[in-house]
Amino acid sequence: MRRIIAATFVSLDGVMQAPGGPEEDPVGGFKFGGWTFHYFDEVAGVAMEELFSKPFDLLLGRRTYDIFAAYWPYQKDSIADVFNPATKYVATHRPDSLTWENTQSLGPDIVATLKELKPEDGPDLLIQGSGNLIQTLLANGLIDEIRLMIFPLLLGKGKRLFGDDAMPAAFKLVKSQASTTGVIMATYERGGEIRTGSFAQQEPSEAELERRRHWK
Repeated sequence: MRRIIAATFVSLDGVMQAPGGPEEDPVGGFKFGGWTFHYFDEVAGVAMEELFSKPFDLLLGRRTYDIFAAYWPYQKDSIADVFNPATKYVATHRPDSLTWENTQSLGPDIVATLKELKPEDGPDLLIQGSGNLIQTLLANGLIDEIRLMIFPLLLGKGKRLFGDDAMPAAFKLVKSQASTTGVIMATYERGGEIRTGSFAQQEPSEAELERRRHWK
């Protein structure tokens, strides 16, 4: 059984757009590209090394694929050493233009293809960036683990990690730590269904009853 792991950088207000540099994704007039740069320290570096230390295939949206395909094949470092030979599964309407080695299109029905891939033997499927793809998978309950690096910034406008269509689910925190620059690294795994309760009084006041009638 292959797990789908979404690993992403995110601001306090949920923005994940263009963490690596100004030219990465200026869509919508986004002005803060490269917002993670000054926050990386040794602790964050070790966390990144740990993420890439186990075998994985990459699961990418088309925009992230294009960013990666224009960068990683031309690098010589430890990340390039694992990204380049890994199988890349890409959500795209232009499969004929996938030129990075070991790249495959997810086809016209992304959800159906991933439901076929997950039960197979093989490495986990690691999502990098790919906000639109993440939201599609959250809406279909396909993400098994979420690894966040939460940066102490408010970015205001920008592409956000979570939309309104995610399938409701509980997650449990399985690992967390903080860097010297205030970045919180948190790993969440699925924890079953959402459980609800109530702190309301057993015999609500007349004011409370009126409030309920007003907002019903």
